[in-house]
Amino acid sequence: MDARMFLQGLDQLGVQFFTGVPDSLLRPLNDTLYADFGLTGAHVVAANEGGAVGLAAGHYLATGKPAMVYLQNSGVGNTVNPVVSLLNKRVYGVPCVFVVGWRGEPGVHDEPQHAFQGLITRSMLELMEITVWELDARTDAQAFAAMLAQAGPLLAQGNSVAFLVHKGGLTGGETAEYPTDYPMLREDALRVLLQASGERDYFISTTGKTSREVYELREALQQDHSHDFLTVGSMGHAGMIALGMAMAKPNLTFWCLDGDGAALMHMGALAVEAQQRRHNLIHVLLNNGAHESVGGMPVAGGGFWFAPVARAAGFESVFTAQSVGELTALTQRVKETAKRRLCFLEILLRQGSRADLGRPTQTPAENREELMNSLRK
Repeated sequence: MDARMFLQGLDQLGVQFFTGVPDSLLRPLNDTLYADFGLTGAHVVAANEGGAVGLAAGHYLATGKPAMVYLQNSGVGNTVNPVVSLLNKRVYGVPCVFVVGWRGEPGVHDEPQHAFQGLITRSMLELMEITVWELDARTDAQAFAAMLAQAGPLLAQGNSVAFLVHKGGLTGGETAEYPTDYPMLREDALRVLLQASGERDYFISTTGKTSREVYELREALQQDHSHDFLTVGSMGHAGMIALGMAMAKPNLTFWCLDGDGAALMHMGALAVEAQQRRHNLIHVLLNNGAHESVGGMPVAGGGFWFAPVARAAGFESVFTAQSVGELTALTQRVKETAKRRLCFLEILLRQGSRADLGRPTQTPAENREELMNSLRK
């Protein structure tokens, strides 16, 4: 179904406000929303999916009209609390229209982090008493009209509904470009950090292209993967994983390779890291202003700087770099400073990755075992 036609259908339900976290399967929809509304007014890219539900609830309370929340199914867990304790008819009865990209749907090959989530996605939505319809490549205008006819009365009665989108279920729409201005690519920055590391340095990389690039750089440098934890799921939690490891192994240095979208999703983690003050933890924020791994839509308008936030949270030394030369000169200084002070390094980047960027050939379990064997030694 064409994304423009889909939005016209939602307009019949009174939906005029849109918020969520982008997903690659929903890119035709995300690009169309960006082309139509940008990032203000009727369209807001939320920090996380639960926050998007809160925005949708606020819109309904002020206008009496349901809002649309879009998300990848990996974010359904972030919505559980506000859906069941705020939206549900047993509480406030606030209706909402969810559009969920179905990664890892049964029978369709996908990345390992989506396998179990894809299996239980529909059951999770239905357990929260959300009526679900599926959109796939065969959904035509007549079938969609029948869904809308059922959705209208449900929303009017304070119920929420969801459109579960298969791969290829939404097409067309508009094409959007999301440029950034800085010269350095993320892979260039990661190469500098990995090349400067030693036997006592370990890396915890956030989900998405960052982990894929770390894996491929190790291969290109003819290094093994025993010093890396590739966080293939759990967006926003790389910092807490790194902190847990740093607390358990104070004689080693742990680098959290975080993304801007991931850091925003659970930004309170920065305050916890600062409170713990582990001098063997270095938090690196790779900031390209975008959810690049799922299409490139700007994060918080694309201009959010984390260095002042880290300083306010309590990080003792905060550094920034925006070119390979700056980062190369700064990396050794960061390593030396981290021996006595809690360090935060923000690297300002432009969007982009190699067209032939591969994916790890190790399974998550193999990555875990290689890493844990190295830590035992």
